[in-house]
Amino acid sequence: MVIKTANFVKSSGKWQECPEPTMPEYAFIGRSNVGKSSLINAMMNHKDLAKTSGTPGKTQLINHFLVNEEWYLTDLPGYGYAKVSKSIRKDFEKLITNYILNRRNLVNLFVLVDSRHTPQKIDLEFIQWCGESGIPFSIVFTKVDKLKPNVAIQNVENYKNELHKTWDDLPELYVTSAEKKTGGDEILDFIQKTNEFLKNNNVSFDE
Repeated sequence: MVIKTANFVKSSGKWQECPEPTMPEYAFIGRSNVGKSSLINAMMNHKDLAKTSGTPGKTQLINHFLVNEEWYLTDLPGYGYAKVSKSIRKDFEKLITNYILNRRNLVNLFVLVDSRHTPQKIDLEFIQWCGESGIPFSIVFTKVDKLKPNVAIQNVENYKNELHKTWDDLPELYVTSAEKKTGGDEILDFIQKTNEFLKNNNVSFDE
């Protein structure tokens, strides 16, 4: 997929405030400091599209971007260890959960996982919740450039082995590096093929 245009549309504090659900939507989520904004910027070939920060939990709203005038990319607040109060964290969780469960044009959720770490309980629990809730999702391993190739491969295999304890079939897996701009094209190819399928089958998101 060639990215011709990628424009910020709006930030929403409630899922009901999101743009009209008339186009396919693909959302990105992950634990705080997983490198979500950096990956989005690399994929869109736009260094400042999504706001990056050294402070975990910087994204506190649902941020929508319109890509090629035909689909939405959504940057969701991170979950996990952001340095915020418990009450604010609960608000984040409610915002994320309500968006994922109620956004009818959400075609796929990309769950980002830091490839440098062993399988984290919080990621595994979120992935399990997605499966139990019937949410279409993929797993995206980030920051593989920070590891030696053989270590990165082993870490991904460790994650797959952990998931296979509760999953027979795993979702699509992507291995990425925002720094080296690898893996993003595969995600965009998936989005393009999915959009073409939706269009060819006259899929509508109207209620």
